[in-house]
Amino acid sequence: MASLSTLTRALSHRNSKIFFGASLTSWTGLWMQRIAVSWLAWELTGSALWVGALAFCDLAPAVIVSPIAGAVADRSDRLRMTMQSQAAIGLLAAATAALVATEMMTIGILLVLSVLGGIAASFAQPARQSFMPGLVPAADLPAAVALNSLTFNVARFIGPAIAGPIIALAGVWPVIALNALAYLFATVTTPMLVIDATERRGHAATASLWGEVLDGVRYAARHPGLGPILWFSAVSAVLLRGVQEILPPYVERAFGRGAESLAVLTAAFGVGALVAGLAVAARGRLAGTTRLSILGVGALAVSTAGFAATNWFPFGVFCAALMGAAGSVHGIGVQMLAQSASEPAMRGRVLSLWGLITRACPALGALLLGAGAELFGLRWPTLLAVLLSLLVVAWGLARLDRIAAVLEGPPPDHTNR
Repeated sequence: MASLSTLTRALSHRNSKIFFGASLTSWTGLWMQRIAVSWLAWELTGSALWVGALAFCDLAPAVIVSPIAGAVADRSDRLRMTMQSQAAIGLLAAATAALVATEMMTIGILLVLSVLGGIAASFAQPARQSFMPGLVPAADLPAAVALNSLTFNVARFIGPAIAGPIIALAGVWPVIALNALAYLFATVTTPMLVIDATERRGHAATASLWGEVLDGVRYAARHPGLGPILWFSAVSAVLLRGVQEILPPYVERAFGRGAESLAVLTAAFGVGALVAGLAVAARGRLAGTTRLSILGVGALAVSTAGFAATNWFPFGVFCAALMGAAGSVHGIGVQMLAQSASEPAMRGRVLSLWGLITRACPALGALLLGAGAELFGLRWPTLLAVLLSLLVVAWGLARLDRIAAVLEGPPPDHTNR
């Protein structure tokens, strides 16, 4: 493994310090709010199905919005789009906090606000990701992509660690209000970034936004490397990621614990993801990343089985850390491959499809898992999903060499930047 100095070098640039500082702040607030609203939904309803519905409402808008947002990101000022979407997320968080503090919140209102937040997040994701090559020199781009994921997972550890005690002492609304402040900080610091004009906009706008959306979907679907790896990620996310979206029922039913233990489990996911992410980033090369991405899903399946099968909380925390590590290996790997293999003019649309996968597919998985839990309990639907995911891993390994040859080969022509 290469030295972690590659990460330090990528973080040494002025743009990187501003970008990742704002990212850490906003994502810490995001994870705090996720803990708070998930626990709030459980308190309001006592139903795993409603908790799954909340996750679905937050993440599912990506199905419709993400492809459109990717096309907009490729034809608009990505910096301005990032700032506007972050401001919208902050305002929605402020409204949510106010409704909870005044005891006017209902599960219906919470679901509507989650849908609106999911729409804003679907616009933020491709815009932020697409101008990342403008943050650092080309040689530091793989490290910057890894840092982006690592920052998310550091926040995944810090956010719950802060949120749990606050919820226990003061309730959920102060936690959500802190997320509003975090996104305010991210919004006001975004204009400080200095990004070359060629990276702020992918191409000149054409007459048809919808045509550009379809072009992006066709490009990814027909690509011999991107198409298979994105489909692999989508199916595995539906099967395995739902567990992480409906943790409150596991905490109370399987382990007999409360909000503080929910924070511990969420932080364990973040710690595992951070450690594994550092290891992947320190490799310093693209070769072998496809294999890691596929095997990461296999490891996620095994650790998810352990999590679902136990009632002993310490072992559940251990499995959660392994789940976070495996998911991080897969996620960072696919992002590196997508950034490297995509044509620059298509990057926003390809990354928007990745955003769709990471948001909509876990949402569908959470909804299905929540419905299954109401009928059969939490354990057996989860173990069935694990079994199906292992079949998906076998499919991926059978096609590994062909996919890797395309994704890990020479990058596409960048002369049209």
